[in-house]
Amino acid sequence: MTYAGHLKVLDADSHVMELADFLDDFIDPEYSGRLKRQQMEAMARVIEEAVTKAEARRSQAEERALAEQRLMEDKGWKALGAFDPKERSDVLGLLGFEGQMIFGTFAASMFTGKDVDLLYAGSSAKNRAMARFCSVDKRLHAVAFVPLVDPPRAVELATEAIEAGCSAVMVPSTAAGERSPTHPELDGFWGVLSEANAPFVLHVGGGGRLLDPAFHNNGMPVTDHLGGENNVRSKDFLAINHSPALFLGVLIYDGLFDRFPKLRGGCMEQGAGWLVSWMRLLDMGANDFRRTEEPLRKLSLAPSDYVRRNLKFTPFAGEPVAWMIEQCGSELFMFSTDFPHPEGGNDPLGRFEEGLTGASEEARRRFFHDNMYELLHGTQPG
Repeated sequence: MTYAGHLKVLDADSHVMELADFLDDFIDPEYSGRLKRQQMEAMARVIEEAVTKAEARRSQAEERALAEQRLMEDKGWKALGAFDPKERSDVLGLLGFEGQMIFGTFAASMFTGKDVDLLYAGSSAKNRAMARFCSVDKRLHAVAFVPLVDPPRAVELATEAIEAGCSAVMVPSTAAGERSPTHPELDGFWGVLSEANAPFVLHVGGGGRLLDPAFHNNGMPVTDHLGGENNVRSKDFLAINHSPALFLGVLIYDGLFDRFPKLRGGCMEQGAGWLVSWMRLLDMGANDFRRTEEPLRKLSLAPSDYVRRNLKFTPFAGEPVAWMIEQCGSELFMFSTDFPHPEGGNDPLGRFEEGLTGASEEARRRFFHDNMYELLHGTQPG
């Protein structure tokens, strides 16, 4: 029996745990020496131990059997399929999932920053590396990364990523440099996605620092769940939806989904309970300001209707999904594991099942499978 059992499941958020050489086969030699490898080098011992364990799994049946037994318990590089694409294909079979969207974890730390040339060279290398990782199994859906600070290069990079086989394109949930993400100069980028029938996605971390660090300067220091300070802590968690709520609201208010009605977007690992009040706030803001703001008067739908038509969201395990569906609609929410990150927990299916208590069979089907299918393909499964 697989982990999913009888359920049809698509997983809207999972990750590859990159090895230190993840970009090396694809980075332009001109930029290889400019990659910021310090974070990967700091984790060299952990990665080396994980590689040794993976080699043991390939040669020792008992090691492989143990890893399969611990499928939902081992996290990070230690997890089965964390960085080996063949193992990841096997993991999907053990899980019983029809597919997973695959995001990166650490590779972007090697090239993000103010060096725009390195940013685009590194993004190109990462996208091709992601496509290669996922090429072993059509159930693995690679997520590319495209910065928007340089519109012509964003168009070129999105085109390259889609042609390489990436299924979705992650964008930062921030302003595009000095421009809004809805600036006419970026219409070429959004047009590429629309014409290719490829969704854009947002992910935690894509909005930069979640919280002014001064809020942590309270004389009561705490660590994150990994023992450091770089991951989400409780007060960061309070701000986790701020960036996507603003970014997506700007797309809606500025009429992007009227210009590109087929464009679809997903919001991953940033919770979804906030949609209940946010959708009402969107409608209220548009109504209150439409007298003085022409873009709002031009909208063909109520803002909340664009949310239902064009966007999908992954709740956190433990959120009251049945209530959220009742308030907002069954078309909005998608299942995710965050595999093999520890934030996903050891039993995301079980926790989401609890949150869906009282939901209809149709709503459950949409949550576990159909809504991610629609995000990827633009239609409900036939």
